[in-house]
Amino acid sequence: MFIAATDVDHHPLVPIWQELVIGTIAFGLLCFVLLKFVMPRMEAMYQARVDAIEGGLKRAEAAQAEANQVLEQYRAQLAEVRTEAAKIRDDARSDAEGIRQDILGKAREESDRIIAAGKEQLAAERATIVRELRTEVGTLAVDLASKIVGESLADEARRKGTVDRFLSGLESAGAR
Repeated sequence: MFIAATDVDHHPLVPIWQELVIGTIAFGLLCFVLLKFVMPRMEAMYQARVDAIEGGLKRAEAAQAEANQVLEQYRAQLAEVRTEAAKIRDDARSDAEGIRQDILGKAREESDRIIAAGKEQLAAERATIVRELRTEVGTLAVDLASKIVGESLADEARRKGTVDRFLSGLESAGAR
């Protein structure tokens, strides 16, 4: 076994001074490299993430505000469209009512015209029928009177006068 002479003088709790110097220099060099190269990159990466997160939040807030604005515009347009639709519906109803009234008025006029024409036609037919009946009743009355009296009532003027008086008497009796 090889035991060095320096090992015998050395106490285990006391470090070797050369190792302390080399360890301190190595530690200082390591700290320098970390502070000079690694820490700035870590700080830059950290700042980039912070900026990305904050920017994302700001963009999200801006997008949310824009979405709210668009929603309000949509609601306003929807309310405007509903108002316009109600106006159009009311206009259509009033137009329909006007058309209905026009059609009813024309139908009433046509009905009145048809009724008046019917009344005129009935009056004309009645007059024709009355005239025909007078002639026929007159003829029958003259024939009947001839049979009763036993002589011929051939004189046309006298016959007409007799028939007219007879019919006038009937009309005046019916009017009472």
